[in-house]
Amino acid sequence: METFKAFRIHDDDGKVSARFETLTLDDLSAGEVVIRSSFSCINYKDALAATGAGKILRKFPLVGGIDVAGKVIHSDDDRYAAGDPVVVTGCGLGEEYDGGYAEIVRVKGDSVIPLPDGLSEKQAMTLGTAGFTAALAITRMEHNGLTPEAGPVVVTGATGGVGSLAVDMLAGAGYRVTAVTGKADASSYLETLGASEILLREQIDFGSRPMEKAIWAGAVDNVGGEMLSWLTRTMSWWGSIASIGLVGGHELHTTVMPFILRGINLLGINSMATPRELRLKIWQRLAGDLRPGHLERICAQVIAFDQLAGAFDDCLHGKNIGRSVVKIA
Repeated sequence: METFKAFRIHDDDGKVSARFETLTLDDLSAGEVVIRSSFSCINYKDALAATGAGKILRKFPLVGGIDVAGKVIHSDDDRYAAGDPVVVTGCGLGEEYDGGYAEIVRVKGDSVIPLPDGLSEKQAMTLGTAGFTAALAITRMEHNGLTPEAGPVVVTGATGGVGSLAVDMLAGAGYRVTAVTGKADASSYLETLGASEILLREQIDFGSRPMEKAIWAGAVDNVGGEMLSWLTRTMSWWGSIASIGLVGGHELHTTVMPFILRGINLLGINSMATPRELRLKIWQRLAGDLRPGHLERICAQVIAFDQLAGAFDDCLHGKNIGRSVVKIA
């Protein structure tokens, strides 16, 4: 039986540790589709899982990596054939089931997405869960009435993976984008992606009234906490907030007044459990009208598979800009 290298996460007497191991297919979670991996990527959730900084994994040991792109080796699912290029993001990969940080991956058929025409496997992983999440946020806001004519859209945590891709997608779709960041030296990067205004986090007056001046037609929030509270108070009439992250805190202190007096929407974005029909639609948009125009710029680095273990700290501590792709093949 073929052996392959995988980055596996263990719980050793309550302490999480991760290391490379040699596995066989029998070591992997059950599934109908076997994929030879080409690329994966590093998401914030991956960094939490691999370092033990967050309780992400549902069982141990488990191969890490919530995303993967590659080609089908074998399929018991009639929708896929050997040689098909495919992508898998979320769906419990690297959380409930063995993930994408392996030379060979086995997954359930319903989690597999045919690689859309026009996207390479590397580009698919530059997008990954981050790009999928950004596109899902935009789709849900547009479903609730957001249009470029409605007014400016603000993206918080704008230099991260989701933030960078959201800025690029929104600007490319004709929206006027304000990028919020704590990195003063990232202005030129964000302007390259299409941001029309850069707002430094320390310059924000969060205010204290139940409602402040109405500014935003939409918001993609990767921060949570005080930032999200401020967004609820500064949304314009019928505006929508896509709530994605909580690096700034998981509590939300606000009032019902913006919701009942301005009719705003607070939309929770869950990219892991997205229904398959919607997942297929989002990936078509990522290769079509929402395809970012600056994927190469957003792909900050390509990490060799054997260098993966040392690549999580920057993501975990917010030092990274853009996306980190992992070359597995």
